[in-house]
Amino acid sequence: MGHIHRVAVARVPVEAGFAFVDDYRNVPSWMFGVTRFEPLGEQTRGLGARFDAVMQIGPKALGSRVEITAWEQDSLIRLESIDGISNSSTWRFAPTADGATELTVDFEYSLPGGLLGKALAKIVEPVVGTAIKHTEATLRARVEALSDDRSGA
Repeated sequence: MGHIHRVAVARVPVEAGFAFVDDYRNVPSWMFGVTRFEPLGEQTRGLGARFDAVMQIGPKALGSRVEITAWEQDSLIRLESIDGISNSSTWRFAPTADGATELTVDFEYSLPGGLLGKALAKIVEPVVGTAIKHTEATLRARVEALSDDRSGA
């Protein structure tokens, strides 16, 4: 299983950062490659909410169904795949001493075993690392811009 860990600081209060990530409608605007992220049913946040996602990787659109398996207000969101590409992401939010938000993301994924898995790993791992870095930077920029817009800065 591959694992990527990133930590960044956004110049927004924890509540603002968490609310932005927790709103499923924002996901395609900041998560690398995601072109669709739609709820399955009425529940759109919190433990047990499920979503259909489509990620565009080059010419290939990959579908996945994910479920929120851990959720703590202003603190934690964990998504795990329940169909499609095997992956999970954990997003942690913690206040810093100066009122900003430390955002930690852990992304895990599985590839098939054997020669195919080894070949895929050589292609996928650099792309996943770049995608997570891009996602973190884009998320931080969007949250900070939204916060600046709301405060009139």
